[in-house]
Amino acid sequence: MASRIALLDDLTASRIAAGEVVERPASVVKELVENAIDAAATRVEIHLVDGGKRCIEVADNGIGMTAEDAVLAVQRHATSKIRSSDDLFAIETLGFRGEALPSIASVSHFTLTTKSAGCPVGTRLTIHGGVLDDITEVGSADGTLIHVEDLFYNTPARLKFLKTTGTELARCVETVSALAPAFPSVAFRVLHGKQEVLATPGTGEMVSALASTWGRDTARRLVPIRKDEPGLSIEGYVGVPDVARAGRTHQLFIVNGRPVRNRSLTHALEHAFRGITPESRYPVACIAIRMDPSMVDVNVHPAKLEVKFTQEHLLHAAVVEAVSVALRNHGLTPAIGVPRTYEPPAFRPPQSERPSAPSAAGVSRAIAAFAPPSIADEAWPSGAEAQAATADSDELSLAEQLRGYRVLGQIANTYIVAETVYGAVFVDQHVAHERILYERLTDARHERGIPVQPLVVPLSITLGAAEAALLADRSADFLAVGWDIAPFGRDTFVVRAAPALIRPGNHEAILRDMIDELAHQSVARRLVVDRDQVTIANACRLAVKAGDRLAIEEMEELIRQLAETRNPHFCPHGRPAVVAVTRAELERRFKR
Repeated sequence: MASRIALLDDLTASRIAAGEVVERPASVVKELVENAIDAAATRVEIHLVDGGKRCIEVADNGIGMTAEDAVLAVQRHATSKIRSSDDLFAIETLGFRGEALPSIASVSHFTLTTKSAGCPVGTRLTIHGGVLDDITEVGSADGTLIHVEDLFYNTPARLKFLKTTGTELARCVETVSALAPAFPSVAFRVLHGKQEVLATPGTGEMVSALASTWGRDTARRLVPIRKDEPGLSIEGYVGVPDVARAGRTHQLFIVNGRPVRNRSLTHALEHAFRGITPESRYPVACIAIRMDPSMVDVNVHPAKLEVKFTQEHLLHAAVVEAVSVALRNHGLTPAIGVPRTYEPPAFRPPQSERPSAPSAAGVSRAIAAFAPPSIADEAWPSGAEAQAATADSDELSLAEQLRGYRVLGQIANTYIVAETVYGAVFVDQHVAHERILYERLTDARHERGIPVQPLVVPLSITLGAAEAALLADRSADFLAVGWDIAPFGRDTFVVRAAPALIRPGNHEAILRDMIDELAHQSVARRLVVDRDQVTIANACRLAVKAGDRLAIEEMEELIRQLAETRNPHFCPHGRPAVVAVTRAELERRFKR
C-alpha cells in the first residue's frame, strides 16, 4: 500500500518557510538589513520601488562573501552564525537560522552580488522563484548587494494581502527605524524611487539616530536613562510626559542589539510612568538592554521579534528602577491622589463657558454644524406606564428603548446612566459621541463637504520618517475630511486648514493622534476603505473622552443624537456604545 506521507521537495519547503519569515516587503528589508549588520557593515542603503512591492535593493559595505559561500548562503539552513544546537543559547548575531535568503529567493526574482576583500572579482547569483539560474563573476566593490523584484509574484494568495504603496513603505521605514538606534554606528539610508525618506548619521550616538527616525522635536524631549549591575546594562532614553503618544508607536526595546517585543518590558516601562502620564497615553522610550545571551531565548518567534527571559521578574524590576530614577532626576515624580485622566485637546468650550440650556449644550455645540433639527423630549412616564412596559427591550430599536429616558448622571465621568421605561441604559460617552461624529462627518463628506477653518498662521509639524511616509501617501484622504496638509521638506508638513470643530491650538496634538492610530491599526481595521479610516480617526480624536465631566443637559443631548444615528449600538471601531438592562433582568438579579 502506497504511503500517504511524503517528504516535501526543497522548493516547496522554502515557500512554506517564506510564509513564516516573509510576510510583506518590510520582512524582506528586515532580513536583508540584519544580514548586512551581521556582516559588519557601517553603511547600509535600501532602495524601494512601489513601497517595496515591485523592487527592494539592499547594499552594504560589509565583509562580503566568496563564491563558495555565496552559493551556500542561498541554500536552506546554511549559516555562518552557529555550528550546533548549543550555540542557540548564546546567540549574539541578528540572524542564525539560515532561512531568510532561500525563503526570499523562492518568492521573488532574486539577484545577489557580493565580493570579499580577499577576492579579485565578485560573484553574482540569479535565482527565479527559488531556482538557481546563473552564477557569474563580476566586477564589484567589497560588500553585498541584493536585488529583489516582484515579491510574491508566484504566490498570488500572499500578494493580494499587500496594502497600499504608502502603507508598505511606512512599514519598511519602521523596520529600519527600529534597527537604527540599536546600531547607531551604522549609517542607514532609505530611498523610495529617487526620494530619500530616511537617513541616519552613523555617529554612534543613539539620540542622533532617534532624531532621524522619530523627528527632532521628539528627540529634544528625551531624558537619558542608565543602569549598570553585574551581568546587566540598561541605557537609552524616555520621553517627558508631554510627548506621550496615543499608542505604543514610539516604544522600542533592544535586547543585545535586537529590537524585540516583550510584554514584561512594556509593562515595566508603563509601570514606571504610572501617575506621570495619563491612562489613555503611552510613554515614548527607546531602551537598550545588554545581558548574558544565555539568559535570553530569541528562538521563540518565526521572525525573531519576540523573546523570553529566564529571569523575567528581575529584569522587569531593573527596568522599572532605571526609568523611575531617570524620571526623578529630572523632577518627574508620580502625582499622589490625583486621578490619571487625560485632558485631550479640547474642541468644546470650557465648563464655565457652557450655557445650561439643553439646546446649546457643549456637546451639541461641538457638532452643531452637522446636527439635525431638535425634537422635543418625551415626558417621563408614569408608574403605570412603566409597569406596562413589559416587552423584551432586546427586540426594540434604541430609540424605542430610550423612550422617555431620564439621565441620572455619570459613572467615573465616563458612562452615562439613564432610566427608561424598560429599565436602565449605560452609555459610553466617548463611543457614543464618536458614532455621532462619524456619521455626521461621513454624511457631510458625501453631501456638502466638511466645514473647514483655514489657519491664520499655517502650522508646521515635523514627523518621524515612517509617519511622514504615511501622511504623504494619505494626504488626499486627510483633505477629504477637512485637513489641508502639504509637504514642506522630507519630514516636515504644513497644515493650512483643519476641520472647523477643532479649537485653535489643538490641531497638532489631534493630527499626531490620528497619524498614530492610522499607523497601528488592528488587522480588521486595515480592511476598511482608506478614506473611511481617516474619517474614523478624525471622529475618534474629536469625540469627548472618558473622564470628561458633562452637564446633565449635555448628556441628554448626547443620548438623543445617538438614538438618531443609523447604527447607535457600536462605534466605527466596533466597540459597544450602549448596554441596556431591563427591569425584568433587575428583578431576576434581586430575586423579586
